[in-house]
Amino acid sequence: MNAGSSDAHGSADDAAGLQGVQPRGRPEQRAGGPSVHEPYAVLEVLDAGPLTLVEDLGRAGLASLGVGRSGAADRRSHALGARLLGQDPRLASLEVTLGGLAVRAHGSVTAVLTGAPCDATLDGSLVGHAAPFLLRDGQTLRLGRPRSGLRTYLSVRGGVAVPPVLGSRSTDVLSGIGPPPLTAGDRVPVGEPSGHPHVDIAPVRPPDPGAVTLRATVGPRAGWLASLDALTATVWTVSEQSDRVGVRLVGPGLERHPSTRTAELPSEGVVRGAVQVPPGGEPVVFLSDHPVTGGYPVVAVVVEADIDLAAQVVPGQELLFRLHRG
Repeated sequence: MNAGSSDAHGSADDAAGLQGVQPRGRPEQRAGGPSVHEPYAVLEVLDAGPLTLVEDLGRAGLASLGVGRSGAADRRSHALGARLLGQDPRLASLEVTLGGLAVRAHGSVTAVLTGAPCDATLDGSLVGHAAPFLLRDGQTLRLGRPRSGLRTYLSVRGGVAVPPVLGSRSTDVLSGIGPPPLTAGDRVPVGEPSGHPHVDIAPVRPPDPGAVTLRATVGPRAGWLASLDALTATVWTVSEQSDRVGVRLVGPGLERHPSTRTAELPSEGVVRGAVQVPPGGEPVVFLSDHPVTGGYPVVAVVVEADIDLAAQVVPGQELLFRLHRG
């Protein structure tokens, strides 16, 4: 999805140093070269599903260098996995989009699933959601398609231990910084466990499969619209073109104010949660891999507490905005 513009690009050295997983057929070469310590355990990818990425809390504070934060699209679910395992949320997890992931453990690890709930099996037996379980050496974990929501997080004690770049292990799909999406045959290293699990299960509400309402504040370029009320009066539909860059919405295009119809906005900084309106008038809600700058007007900004809700909407789902004007 092309939503605005970005100056964030990783160098060739960054990309080369971020592989982090051991490809099939090269067991003698560990990810990241000889300087990487032997992993505590390894998850062998049997099936990566539609899209599985390594994500943590992202690389903050580098936007001035053209590097976006990235990180887990649903930070709340990623952080919950860490809390259930009694470890630092800065450790990386696997973000699984629309299920389909299958991994075999080489070495036993404690794991937990958060985010979008799905039918998950361990050697054919169902495992619970938001409840830690032991993935024993040689066992296979398989994730089905989520019953609601879009992204499921697989967290393991010790974290996914690919080499960090610029302080993060996250994959940024817009800039290309970070390890590539997982593929069958990859061997994902798990770090040395620390801390102790202290919660058996978390009673969390699953993502809502119905219409989702996002609270937002008025954006810096709201005056570029003929009527900001049109944003909240419309029931938008989530487009299939949505991704980690942003949730693209389908609906009647928002009209520009007569004074801005032929105007061009200089590129300016944008943030996670920004609601940008391209020339066609259909809004885009920026997510974790948003560009650091954009040249289309930002008419609203989703409140931080609701951005994780936006990260779990699926194509075809309805979405509404509720503006706080105070």
